[in-house]
Amino acid sequence: MENLIIFNARVVTPVGFSARRGGEMGKLRIIDNATVEVTDGTITYVGENRGENRDGYYHRYWHYNARGKCLLPGFVDSHTHFVFGGERAEEFSWRLKGESYMSIMQRGGGIVSTVKATRASNFVRLRSKAEGFLKQMSAMGVTTVEGKSGYGLDKETELLQLRVMRSLHNDEHKRVDIVSTFLGAHAVPPEYGGRTDEYVDYLIREVMPCVVQNDLAEFCDVFCEQGVFSIGQSRRLLLAAKEMGLALKLHADEIVPLGGAGLAAELSAVSADHLLHASDADIQAMADKGVVATLLPLTAFALKEPYARGREMIDAGCAVALATDLNPGSCFSGSIPLTFALACIYMKMSIEEAITALTLNGAAALNRAGSIGSIEVGKKGDMVVLNTDNYHFLPYYIGMNCVNTTIKEGVLYPTP
Repeated sequence: MENLIIFNARVVTPVGFSARRGGEMGKLRIIDNATVEVTDGTITYVGENRGENRDGYYHRYWHYNARGKCLLPGFVDSHTHFVFGGERAEEFSWRLKGESYMSIMQRGGGIVSTVKATRASNFVRLRSKAEGFLKQMSAMGVTTVEGKSGYGLDKETELLQLRVMRSLHNDEHKRVDIVSTFLGAHAVPPEYGGRTDEYVDYLIREVMPCVVQNDLAEFCDVFCEQGVFSIGQSRRLLLAAKEMGLALKLHADEIVPLGGAGLAAELSAVSADHLLHASDADIQAMADKGVVATLLPLTAFALKEPYARGREMIDAGCAVALATDLNPGSCFSGSIPLTFALACIYMKMSIEEAITALTLNGAAALNRAGSIGSIEVGKKGDMVVLNTDNYHFLPYYIGMNCVNTTIKEGVLYPTP
């Protein structure tokens, strides 16, 4: 944490300490020629330019002149799987030849393939690989990321993935905060083939208690999907997780319209993610219950699937977040620039809505809207400096990074 004073910035930020819903998502606070003050890592002033030498007060501060540049909140990537072993480049080539994601999974590829590689890895190798992803994220303006387990599917490896995340989060030189999610119900491991209910019992009885006792995760997630975990199995797992004190998330309605979004509303989950095939009724139920709809356009792009109906969800009053879904299979990309472009071009979100979705609403999807996601007094000094004073470059500069500097709790990290 540092003391930092930013002068002459064009501040562009959503405002609030909770998710912005519906039409609120398009409303940004814009302050030209602004000063932002960060003291001990926390924002202590945002407003008109105060000048660089106010009564000698700023001699204790690093000075950054942001003339000609936009200053936005740090981006929050609220859905990733960045800790894993191996890779699945060959499966990508299979999909290019016409195989579906589910058919690859059914023949022993997909998640189970990464499980085998992750089980064969160790703490040092997993941590080193994950740290590389975090540096790339930081260079694109990410200051907080959610990471999921789910590539162990046994107690030892699930706990290993979560310990890697905790180690990276506790690193004194970290550039990115990490929020951990337990996703033991990502797939059914081969040793439990045909016995999905027994596997759910195993997670509830043996794995989740260890996760909770060791304070390794804040959330529990489940891949609620046809051929993976049913509505009933997902409900049983999530109710047990809630009883143990974990907040709830769901992979919902990604491949078929199973009703996972409706289950998220029923259980008042913090977020439901993917939602490519969510029904109108379930979208409305999510809006009514305040469930954040986390949309992952990079995955739809990579799988050549229809995009989630971001425009309709916002118009229905949902709080929509955007995230990358970085993972080794369906979406081997953590590109924030491409996420912006796809959301605006193909999901019909305005640029202002996309900014809110990748900042304040991403924070809300992690129960952190009170401390990050906007440039406001009392929040962490997590910000992004663009190379331009025109924030429209975020989707316009398609797939190209326009981040000049990432600021984490007042510490400057210039983009290489």
